[in-house]
Formats: sequence, structure tokens, C-alpha cells
Amino acid sequence: MMSENKQPRNYSGYQQKIIKRYYNNLDGIAGQRLAELVGELYLAEGKKKEKTWQAAGAAMEKLEVPKARIEHLLKQRDPALVAELVKELEGKKG
Repeated sequence: MMSENKQPRNYSGYQQKIIKRYYNNLDGIAGQRLAELVGELYLAEGKKKEKTWQAAGAAMEKLEVPKARIEHLLKQRDPALVAELVKELEGKKG
């Protein structure tokens, strides 16, 4: 409801270009984030590990990985499988 009263933001041309580039590179950013999370999955323990798996699931959703595959990877809890996914995604990009 509050957003109805909000004034539209007037971004400068420079700011608009930055925003556009960010959204154009969003899949690359999410892919990089997932790659970083693989390392964290190997090293994390306890509650930190659980949060890292949740973050990895969210990153996979942003990358539009099929839901069934995300569920499988989260169930398996094997960082090596997520690393394989990252390689696969990087292959598609190139």
C-alpha cells in the first residue's frame, strides 16, 4: 500500500546504464555467487552449513535451474554435485 504513494525515481542517464548492465549480467552474478557457495559448502559446519545450502538453493532458483534438480541437489547435500552444475552453467554461457 505504501508504494502507491511513492514518487517514481528519476535516475540520471549514467545511473540508468548501470542499472541496465546489472540486470543484463544478473545470471553471471548469480552463477558467480553459486560458484563461491560451493567452496563455502565444503568448509561450513553446523548452522552455517544449513544457511549456505539455503543460499545455494536460492542462487539456483535465480539461475532458473529446474525445481526437481534443485530439490535433488539439496537432498543429496554433496558440494561436488553443485560444482558440476556450476561447470555446466558456465559451459552454456560460453
